[in-house]
Parts: sequence; structure tokens; C-alpha cells
Amino acid sequence: MLDDTLKAQLQAYLQRVTQPFELVASLANPAAPTETDTEVKQLLADIVEASGGKISARFDGTNARKPSFNLVRPEAAKGSGPALNLTFAGLPLGHEFTSLVLALLWTGGHPPKVEADVIEQIKGLDGDFNFEVYMSLSCHNCPDVVQALSLMAILNPKVKATVIEGGMFQTEVNERQIMAVPSTFLNGEPFGSGRMLVEEIVAKIDTGAAAKDAAKLSAKDPYEVLIVGGGPAGAAAAVYAARKGIRVGVAAERFGGQTNDTMAIENYISVLETDGPKFAAALEAQVRHYGVDIMNLQLASKLVPAAQEGGLVEVHLANGGVLKSRSVILSTGARWRNVNCPGEAEYRNKGVAYCPHCDGPLFKGKRVSVIGGGNSGVEAAIDLAGIVSHVTLVEFADQLKADAVLVNKLKSLPNVTIHVNAQTTEITGDGEKVNGLRFKDRVTAEETLVPLEGVFVQIGLVPNTEFLKGTVNLSRFGEIEVDAKNHTNVPGVFAAGDCTTVPYKQIVIAAGEGSKAALSAFDHLIRTPVAA
Repeated sequence: MLDDTLKAQLQAYLQRVTQPFELVASLANPAAPTETDTEVKQLLADIVEASGGKISARFDGTNARKPSFNLVRPEAAKGSGPALNLTFAGLPLGHEFTSLVLALLWTGGHPPKVEADVIEQIKGLDGDFNFEVYMSLSCHNCPDVVQALSLMAILNPKVKATVIEGGMFQTEVNERQIMAVPSTFLNGEPFGSGRMLVEEIVAKIDTGAAAKDAAKLSAKDPYEVLIVGGGPAGAAAAVYAARKGIRVGVAAERFGGQTNDTMAIENYISVLETDGPKFAAALEAQVRHYGVDIMNLQLASKLVPAAQEGGLVEVHLANGGVLKSRSVILSTGARWRNVNCPGEAEYRNKGVAYCPHCDGPLFKGKRVSVIGGGNSGVEAAIDLAGIVSHVTLVEFADQLKADAVLVNKLKSLPNVTIHVNAQTTEITGDGEKVNGLRFKDRVTAEETLVPLEGVFVQIGLVPNTEFLKGTVNLSRFGEIEVDAKNHTNVPGVFAAGDCTTVPYKQIVIAAGEGSKAALSAFDHLIRTPVAA
């Protein structure tokens, strides 16, 4: 099942297991194993061998989902200890292999790299929490949710988590009308769709957590540099500021920003190739290395300039908390732009998707459309063409705007239809899921309805700056206006990255701008006397 390289890596990791446990598999046909049964048996055999006897396996499980396997501690099996309610249904390989390895390590006694207060919050959860998460092996957003729920099930016997490979349980996926992953259910009801961190999941089910978090944040001492946003610009700003030996904080909705949604990164200088989640994790690790106070899952709602020169700027958060700092760097990044046509919001995650890498496999053999003819749109159409039955690409302009090599590749594919001068007017559905896309020819005004099952929106980005209106000068596109040294019009407030007027929205440019902003903020601090 695993190649020699993966076996060697697995063996090295499983040396950290200190507490023996069992893997209990439930097979579809134990007497005459199916192909997937055989694959699960081989995977478990590889794990047992790599563990050096610390992990054992048996194949007499009784789970309704088959094939699947549970992680079981000996004391739970004997009834003398708390149950471990973690199940993997299908094969957790691809992007989920890391999730499986972490679950094995945590079950075997290896401590998780999670803040101590989060661990205590998980252990203190009281209630009946039965989570089911559907994932695909090509989804780079799924591991965060899978790992979060796995950890919760391992730490708290009142939490049950089942990780389901959507491709292997296609009937369930269709019955539950799951058209985007990760898709999470709690006690049989929809709980969340898309990437969620463990802190976010715990906060949603721990009533009163938001108020406690707000009070904790408001009680923090003022920073010398406070960075709002944790993408490449924010991370670079944090590193450059922290290396000056000053008090630095980062309030980020999700560390890594857009890079978390990027599949391949091959143009960041000195890094030959990596993927977005790995890059985002490396950003956070380097920032933490310098002792920066990172506050994840924090959404800014208001900026209050300092009342006097040398005074404190306030950043108000959505949960009610207030952070204060002598200087602030805004690096809030951008998000996917919406088409804003009828049906888009109604059928989001019910056929309307924004990540072809994550959700493409759910549309295998079906008809889809891609809205957008830039590099992102054309790349998405090329990727999807290898999975789905047919792709219809719709572009508003009179020609595709992507690189010529991508356009030529797209035009060579037999199952792709291209429409330019096409204005999307409606995404249609049957009340439960998408069933078509309507567009108008901008030259002839003729309307066309294309029957299909999925729509992937790839039309660029919009800056996350709404909370700054009336405080910081914004361009007509909503970008923060900055000068060559990243100053805004507000004293002590700087900005960097994709949320600004700086051209060319690239990771390397955002990182450079973040570094400049930190140097400018430090220059501001040493030249501005502290107000009484």
C-alpha cells in the first residue's frame, strides 16, 4: 500500500508512540475481501510493521460504514478506561496521510502542538458531540478540519469523530447532497463547510467562549507594533518588527491568508516548489520563533486612530475585544470575488464552489462551468477537464486573459467549450442544488442556459477593507492607499500586501511590502515621543 519512502517516514514518526493501542477494522466482506478491503488491510499492516509492535490490528469491527477502522486504546477495549471515538472510513491517504499519522501519534501518547489553553478547553467540553467530516484526498483545506476533530475525539471521550473519504462513500455524498469539502456534520445536522481550525470549532460549540476571549484580548498590554492579518505581508512584517526587540502582536482571521487556498507555489524565490498549506505553516512557525503574540481567528471590525501624537491606536475585534498599539500595520489581504448574480449565494457549497482542487473530485463525471478567463479560471478549467465530463468556460471580456500557453492547452481539450463576451446572469437550481448556468451574449444579447451540476467561480479578488471605510483612505477598488514607505493617511498606521494599491498581487511582493511596512513602523516609533 505504502511505497518504501512513506514506510521509512512512517517508521520514523511511530518511534514516538509510547502507549500501545489497536486498530480495529470493519470490512465489507471479511471472508472474500473486496479491493478496498484489501487496501485497508494492507495499510493497517504497514502501520503495524512500522510501529515495531506498539500498534496492533484486528479485523472484526462492526462499524456500519465499510471499509473503516477505529483507533482503540487497551483500557477502553477492556472497559476500564474512556472510549476513543475516532473512526476513519475509507483510506486516509493523499493530503490526509499526515492527518492519519498525527492521529496515531496522539493516540500513542505523543503530545499535540496545540496551545495548552485550547487543550484544556477541549477536555472541558460537556455534551454529546458526534462529528462526521467528509473529505477528498486532493483537498488541501480538509486536513485542518480532520486533524482538529481527531484531536478533539482523542482528548475528550464525549466527542466522537468520523472521517469519511467522499470518493469511497459516493452514495452518502449524493444522499446528503455534499458538493464541497470539507463538509462537517454535528449530531446529524450541517455544522460547517470549508476550512476550520480547532480553535474555531471549539469556539462554536463552547458557549460563552467569545466573551471570555474578548475579555482576555482586551486585557493585553499595548503593543509597539500590532499587525492585522497573517498572510505573507503580515508574517514578514512580524518577523522584521520582532527582530528589532520590540513588543509585536498579530491578530489574524487565519494565519497564511490566501496561501492556504493555493495548491502549488513555484515562484517564491529560493523555494523551488511547495504547496499553500505548507507555506502558511512555515510562515506561522517563523513568526512564533521570534516570540510574536499570535492571536488567531480574530476579525477586525473597526480602527480608531490615536487621539494625539504618540498615543495608542485601537483595533476593535468582531468578538468585542479591543487591542491597543503605538503603531498598526494593516495586512488584511483579499478574498475571492463573487459574481453577485441570482443563485450564487443560495447554492454556495451546493454546486457553487471556489476551489477546483478541493471540490473538483466531487463532480467526477458531471458537467461544470468555470466563470473567469484569467490564469486562475483557465487553470481551473484545465484541471477539471481531467475529472468531469464537460467544462463550459464563461468569460465576460472579448478574449481570454490567461497566458497564451494556458489558453492553447485549454483549446486543445475535447471536453471544453469556451464562451467569451458572456455575462453570467443567473446560477439556476432545483431548490437544493445547482442545475444550470444562464449567460447573455454581450454582442447579440442572446441568452443561453447551460444544464450542469457545478459552477466554479474564478474572477479575481476583492480587498478585505470594508471595516476601514471612513477612517483610512481607500481607492475606488477598496484598496488602502499607501505611499512608497507604506504610510497611510493616518499617523502611525501602515499597510502592506494585497489589500493595498501596490500593483501585482504576488506572495513575494506582499512579503517585501510587509518588511517595508515594519521598517517604516519602527522608524515612526523611534521618531515619535510617547504621549503622556
